[in-house]
Amino acid sequence: MWWFQQGLSFLPVALVVWSAASFVFSYITAIVLHHVDPLVPYISDTGTIPPERCLFGIMLNVSTFLGMATMYVRYKQVSALSPEKPKILRLNKLGLTLGWMSCFGLCIIANFQKCILYYIHVLGACLTFGVGSIYMLVQTILSYLMQPELHSKDIFWARLAMFLWSCSSILSSILCLGSGTKTQQSPQDLH
Repeated sequence: MWWFQQGLSFLPVALVVWSAASFVFSYITAIVLHHVDPLVPYISDTGTIPPERCLFGIMLNVSTFLGMATMYVRYKQVSALSPEKPKILRLNKLGLTLGWMSCFGLCIIANFQKCILYYIHVLGACLTFGVGSIYMLVQTILSYLMQPELHSKDIFWARLAMFLWSCSSILSSILCLGSGTKTQQSPQDLH
């Protein structure tokens, strides 16, 4: 039996594959219909104009559900593995709350396009990426506290590397954002 066929381990795999597909399919649709330039468009621009906007929204809503399910399974896993450690249980509850807030931000991104309600879209992005990074930090701390009994150091280091990568990606996005403060955009502006 393959590792992803055991229990609910297919959930994180499905989350990553489905989320990546939502970006790729909306990008391809936007390129084919000439709604954005093909060379490195802003990801929110690939989900701004119908029909890619509809595809992007539906697929990100499914990603939201998969993310919430994945985070709940992680929450239950940590609770079952450390039932008598109050510090870990408190951090675990905080992690679930932060994770679900991040997923709610993804739902906001999916349903409030950048060109229509810019500030709501940015709020969703802050929840998704900002709070999502804090969720990753909490999971990294949990991995540190649960080693060596339940986690190896390799899991801790892998989570720490992903957290640092996430933070550097957020920082580079903020630095490269440029003048994206317009609330209305025409299809020509996306080029």
